[in-house]
Amino acid sequence: MPGAYVYLFIAILTETIGTTALQASHQFTRLAPSLLVVVAYGASFWFMAMALKTMPVGLVYAIWSGLGIVFIAMIGYLVFQQRLDLPAVLGIGLIMAGIVVIQLFSQTTHH
Repeated sequence: MPGAYVYLFIAILTETIGTTALQASHQFTRLAPSLLVVVAYGASFWFMAMALKTMPVGLVYAIWSGLGIVFIAMIGYLVFQQRLDLPAVLGIGLIMAGIVVIQLFSQTTHH
């Protein structure tokens, strides 16, 4: 199972890189970021598939999408100067709380 979490973490990182490149591609009008989108998303799905060999799809997708949201919100703030209002921050906090609950209390994670 620890190897699956490594694959999942790499999937999250590459998805975050792909989404950041998507913003930088300016709707696919810039070649280098556009190519990075395709490569990063491809890598992300491959690593997610590797995690799915031993982890349930619902758990993998919940962690992948939840942490992806958090990371992209942080990158949006730091790199693209995109501000979030209080409801958005609270909602992202609830997503993080959900991931923590899954990791600490769910029997699905096979601790």
